[in-house]
Amino acid sequence: MKRREFIAGAAAAATWPRGVRAQQSERLRRIGVLMNLAANDPEGQARYNAFLQALQELGWHEGRNVRIDTRWGGGDTSQIQRYATDLVALAPEIILASTNQVTVSLHEVTRTTPIVFVAVTDPVASGLVESLSKPRGNATGFTSAEYGMSAQWLELLKEIAPAVTRAAVLHNPGNPGSIPQFAAIQAIAPTMRVELSTVSLRDAGEIDRLVMAFARTPNGGLIITRIAESLVNRDLIIRIAAKQGLPAVYPLRLFVTSGGLISYGPDIVDQHRRAASYIDRILKGEKAADLPVQTPTKYEVVINLRTAKELNLTIPASVLSRADEVIE
Repeated sequence: MKRREFIAGAAAAATWPRGVRAQQSERLRRIGVLMNLAANDPEGQARYNAFLQALQELGWHEGRNVRIDTRWGGGDTSQIQRYATDLVALAPEIILASTNQVTVSLHEVTRTTPIVFVAVTDPVASGLVESLSKPRGNATGFTSAEYGMSAQWLELLKEIAPAVTRAAVLHNPGNPGSIPQFAAIQAIAPTMRVELSTVSLRDAGEIDRLVMAFARTPNGGLIITRIAESLVNRDLIIRIAAKQGLPAVYPLRLFVTSGGLISYGPDIVDQHRRAASYIDRILKGEKAADLPVQTPTKYEVVINLRTAKELNLTIPASVLSRADEVIE
């Protein structure tokens, strides 16, 4: 470029509006996102959109000052592990990780790229952080619950269906967050006088057969653990519970709004929204190691009275009084 042309161009740029000049010079930051659900899952979209909206409110706009590389795991362990490797290879400045399975997979790939996790159960026990107050590594974020709270699902099942003497726990032994949840339930089962069995969520085709076999003996109920496989198969699980006439306790609100009986758990959509604040702070210079892991301030009880009626169950007043939402 000739010197005269360069000077003319610089003079013209100086007359541009301040916002335009800022856009020209603003550095494009790079965020990775690894979701545990499928891209077409309404719950996954609700979580992702809550995160994006909160980012925008903090001044981060995709295509203008930030690039977001997103991968959807679809509840598939091998796919999540592959995406974790691929995403780290893109060299993002920070990664949002949704749930235990995703966070553990990313943590195995990188110990340097900052990770902000959401919906992780007991990150200390999972080896993701040294402590909640001082993570000290490259990961921090928002814990959905301690594993011990899983025992309250069995207590709630007995409270709404006192005749239950047998409970099938739907989980996946291959999911890092699944075994401790089952262990917490198993620990109190003897005092509740409930015999436990398990239904594996590894194979969706087997769920119907296993629950049907369980339902052949009376006085049974279901407990669904809070893992990706439960979310992916939620419509199937809800349908089977209704077909077999089994009272079931679910880990999150979305199961009950889809027709399940009752849930007790944290608001995961809100956690994705809050995660944007940690992404913002780290992009502005703070370190993941210095940001404390935040725990839920409240757990929701949601009841579907239509489903209770179909099961010929009367929800006790003591449970109704604790409900945050009742679907009639």
